[in-house]
Amino acid sequence: MLRHHPKKFIVVLVGALAIAGAAYAYWTAGGSGTGSAAAGTTSALTVNQTTNLTAMYPGDSAQTITGTFDNPNSGPAYVATVTASISSVTKAAGAPAGTCDATDFTLANAAMTVGAEVPTGNGKGTWTGATLKFNNKASNQDGCKLATVNLAYTIS
Repeated sequence: MLRHHPKKFIVVLVGALAIAGAAYAYWTAGGSGTGSAAAGTTSALTVNQTTNLTAMYPGDSAQTITGTFDNPNSGPAYVATVTASISSVTKAAGAPAGTCDATDFTLANAAMTVGAEVPTGNGKGTWTGATLKFNNKASNQDGCKLATVNLAYTIS
């Protein structure tokens, strides 16, 4: 039978080889490219003093100050230390005559190690260690009656 249809056999054979060749064919290509990424930034954390110090008087015991942080960032932020300082002393309205300033108080252990990541959100993480004391001077301190000691905090 092959003798009677030689063209059909050749066409079928060529078609089968073409399909088999297509099944194993692939393209190769080289190339190169570039990309970039940008580092973000952080927003400042807020330091909250959570301790309500009791009314102080000359010579009383030191009181420990503690607090938390507000972290507005989308992820945690690392805090190494919190440092407290006396920013000012505000005399009370109607306080007796006399001076009242930062020298009337002792802020000890002002640099407090935190060494931790603070999670996102308000009232997160903790810090503690600084103490505040009303000094007992040899002079009249009536000017400090009902005074407010204003503290400032910095983060590093």
